[in-house]
Amino acid sequence: MWAALRLALRPCARVPVSTLRAYHGASVAALGTQPDSSSAIYQENYKQMKALVDQLYERAQKIRLGGDEKARARHVARGKLLARERVDSLIDPGSPFLELSQFAGYQLYGDEEVPAGGIITGIGRVSGVECMIVANDATIKGGSYYPVTVKKQLRAQEIAMQNRLPCIYLVDSGGANLPRQAEIFADRDHFGRTFYNQAIMSSEGIVQIAVVMGFCTAGGAYVPAMADENIIVRKQGTIFLGGPPLVKAATGEEVSAEDLGGADLHCRKSGVSDYYALDDNHALHLVRTIVRNLNYQKKLDVTIEPSEDPLFPADELYGIVGANLKRNFDVREVIARIVDGSKFSEFKALYGDTLVTGFARIYGYPIGIIGNNGVLFSESAKKGAHFVQLCCQRNIPLLFLQNITGFMVGREYEAEGIAKDGAKMVTAVACANVPKITVISCGMMGLLIQQTLGWSWVSVLAQPSTHQSRSRTLASGGCNWVIKHLPLDTKINKSVALKF
Repeated sequence: MWAALRLALRPCARVPVSTLRAYHGASVAALGTQPDSSSAIYQENYKQMKALVDQLYERAQKIRLGGDEKARARHVARGKLLARERVDSLIDPGSPFLELSQFAGYQLYGDEEVPAGGIITGIGRVSGVECMIVANDATIKGGSYYPVTVKKQLRAQEIAMQNRLPCIYLVDSGGANLPRQAEIFADRDHFGRTFYNQAIMSSEGIVQIAVVMGFCTAGGAYVPAMADENIIVRKQGTIFLGGPPLVKAATGEEVSAEDLGGADLHCRKSGVSDYYALDDNHALHLVRTIVRNLNYQKKLDVTIEPSEDPLFPADELYGIVGANLKRNFDVREVIARIVDGSKFSEFKALYGDTLVTGFARIYGYPIGIIGNNGVLFSESAKKGAHFVQLCCQRNIPLLFLQNITGFMVGREYEAEGIAKDGAKMVTAVACANVPKITVISCGMMGLLIQQTLGWSWVSVLAQPSTHQSRSRTLASGGCNWVIKHLPLDTKINKSVALKF
C-alpha cells in the first residue's frame, strides 16, 4: 500500500509549456496582407478612387457654404451666426460632429439648388452628452422646408429616438416651401410627422430643446412650443402661427413681427419661451447649461479595450477597392484596414465562404462584422443568420460591409431551398435588436440593397446605373465615429438608412 502511495506522490514528468500551450494566449491573429502597390491593377484602382474622393470632397465643401454669397452676407449683417457656425459653437470644443445626409437634395430640384437639403443634422457632444442637432440654414431659401428637408429631419429624429439622443433644434425657418406644399403635407411621413415624433420622444424621456434664432412661423411654431425647454433670441427670434401680413389680411390689425411674437412677448407675457437670450452666442451658452442640468448618464454594458490603429494604412483601400464592379477583391483586406490592430476572429471560416463573419474591435468597442465575398448561397445565408443571432445574444453591434449582386439563382439552388434560407437571414437581421451600421463598399443590387435595414454609408460615387462607387475610407471614418460615440447600450428594434 505504501509503495503504491509513494508512486502516486512521485512528481510527474513535466511536458514543455510550448507543447501544452501552443495556441494558448489572449492575442488575436492579425488579418490582411501587403498589396503590391506597383501592380497595374492597384495603381489603376488607386488613381480612379482618389479622383472620386477628391471630387466628393470638392462637392462637400461647396455644400458646406450653404446659400449664395449674397444670402450669407445678408444673414451675417443681421448679427446672426451662420448655421454651421452655430453648430460648431454649440458642441464641445475639439469634439467631432457626425453630419448626416450631407448630400440630401443634391441636384434634386434641377437648377434650384438646396445644399444639404436646407438643414444641417448630425450627432455632436454638448456638455459631454451626445445629442442630435437639427439646424435650419436660413441662407438657403430663408430656411424653408422642401420635401427633402422634411425627409432629412424625420430621419434624424428616428435615429435620435432609437438611440435615445436628446434633440436640439436651432430654429431659423420661414416654414414650408409654399410652391411645394402639396409634397410636404400630403403623406404620413411628411411635415406633420416631425411634431408627432417630437411629442413621442418627449413622452419617453428623450429631451427636446429648441432655440429660436430667427423666424419660427406657422406650423414651425410648434417646435419650440412642444419642446421641453426653449430659448428665444432678443430682436431676432419670433414665434407666431400667423405672421404680420396674415394678421393684417385676416383682421386688419397692423403689428410688427417683434410685437407679435418676439422674445419680450413670449418670455414676459405668453410664457411660450423659457429663456431670454441676448444673441446667438448667449443662446448657445444657455443650451449647454440646459444639457448640463439633464442629469444624463451614459451607461455601457460592453467591454471596452484600449484602442489600436490598424496595421495597414487606410489609403491602401483606394488600390484594393476599385471602381470596376466586375473586379473582385477580398473583403478581409478591407476589414484589416478598419479594425483595431487588424485583429479579426473569423466565425465559420470554412463554411459558406462567400460571406465573411467574425468579431473585432473598433476604437476598443466590440463589433460583429459581416462582409460579402461573392454571391450568397444557402450556406452563406444560414451562416449569416447564425452570426447575427450570436451578436444579439451578446449585445454586440453589427457592421455590414456590402458588395453583392444578390442571392444565387437557378434550378439546383431553388431545389435546395435558397428562398427559405435567405428568408432566415433577412428575418435575423430585421429582428436584430443591436445597432446596425452598413457600409456599401461597392455594388449593391436586388433584395440585398435593403436587407440590412440599418445605418448606411455609400462609400463610392454613384454612377448612372445601380453602380455605387465612393471611397471606402470616408465610410470607415464615419463608422468609426459611430462605434466610438453612440450609446451602444441602447437596443435598436428598428433601423434607419443613412445616405449622402
